[in-house]
Amino acid sequence: MLKSGIDQDALIQQFAQASAKGTAQLRKGVTDATLKALQGRELSLKNIRAVVKSVTQAASAGAAQNTNVDPEGLLNSAVAGLDDALIKAVEANKLALQRFVDQGMSLQQKPLQEALSNLEKFEDTMFAAIKKAAAGADTPMTGPWSQVMEQFQKAGSKSGLQATATVAQLTDQMQTTLRDSRAASLKAVQTLADSYTAMVSGVLLGLSDAFSQGGVAAAPAPAAKSSRAKK
Repeated sequence: MLKSGIDQDALIQQFAQASAKGTAQLRKGVTDATLKALQGRELSLKNIRAVVKSVTQAASAGAAQNTNVDPEGLLNSAVAGLDDALIKAVEANKLALQRFVDQGMSLQQKPLQEALSNLEKFEDTMFAAIKKAAAGADTPMTGPWSQVMEQFQKAGSKSGLQATATVAQLTDQMQTTLRDSRAASLKAVQTLADSYTAMVSGVLLGLSDAFSQGGVAAAPAPAAKSSRAKK
């Protein structure tokens, strides 16, 4: 069954058939499935919530069928895999936002304020979605989910830490840019703001590594749009 871009049946089978030594592979399977579901769509909190919920439901169903592995170990792999995928989502947001910062967009611009605010909510969104989906899981999974989430929230997520660091870095950079008077024209800034949603779509998930290594030439279509605005 395909739900929110997730092949739940395939994911359920992965959890149901996983061995004690296969948790690392299971974690990667969750990450890959999550990224695939997010690619090509807007990385909004709503979409992230829907994908996390679908993965959580599949993990619960599969873990309940697995009689060979401790369910907590399986669910830990699910949560860790989701966290790994959201780290990529944070990186995609950072790449898009960095372009706007480089063009001189200020904190007073509403689209940027909203984008930074949403970035800070990534961790809470993930936790809330997992908890809500887990609450509707089969009774045998209620205890394991409770233990897993208690430990995970206590330690904090890697994606949450990276999102917080990204917001702080970009905020400092924008303030420095403003002090140095390197601001874009009003028209160019507005064009960039209008193109934000497209730039932060899931397609950047697949390009984040290339961008990080200097592969800027592989940028998606919206970059060309902002380029025309500068003329």
